[in-house]
Amino acid sequence: GPYHDLLHSLLGAYACYRPDVGYVQGMSFIAAVLLLNMDVADAFICFANLLNRPCQVAFFRIDEAMMKFYFQTYEEFFKENMPSLFRHFSKTNVTPDIYLIDWIFSLYSKSLPLDIACRVWDIFCRDGEEFLFRTALGILKLYEDILIHQEFILLAQFLTKLPEDISSDSLFKSIELINMNIDKKKFSQILASKKEQGKMEMT
Repeated sequence: GPYHDLLHSLLGAYACYRPDVGYVQGMSFIAAVLLLNMDVADAFICFANLLNRPCQVAFFRIDEAMMKFYFQTYEEFFKENMPSLFRHFSKTNVTPDIYLIDWIFSLYSKSLPLDIACRVWDIFCRDGEEFLFRTALGILKLYEDILIHQEFILLAQFLTKLPEDISSDSLFKSIELINMNIDKKKFSQILASKKEQGKMEMT
């Protein structure tokens, strides 16, 4: 397509700029959204800044220890908001890495329709990484009545290929219902405590 060369140039430039990260599958979706909205120079700057956020650095560098802390924090809020579905996922061995990595890697630009993904990006840029996990919980909340009756294979298939007719209004209403405070602690505070606990276990 007309954007192929620009996409290739942007991703190649980033791999040279951050050889410690290189190219990871999923980056192309983020780059493509940016190229649809700005010229290649501005797209590169935005791309580099987006991927320099702590959550993206952890995931794109495949930092397993840091990813584990994010998953553990996410599951705390999952359990708080949807205890029945959380128990069902635990029982069927559906772990966050099965679906969440893909969502985070592409900032939902692969998983959600473009217009909805762009709305997620807007709030992510305003509110930070917490909103990426709140969006994930919003998706689970939206489809909770379906997911709670499915077994592992169907759950994995559903979560890795969400319905194409997902309603923007319905999704954002579900996201609004998600409580991102546990015992007056925010996502960032619980994540920090997980990291600190991890450091103590290593010493």
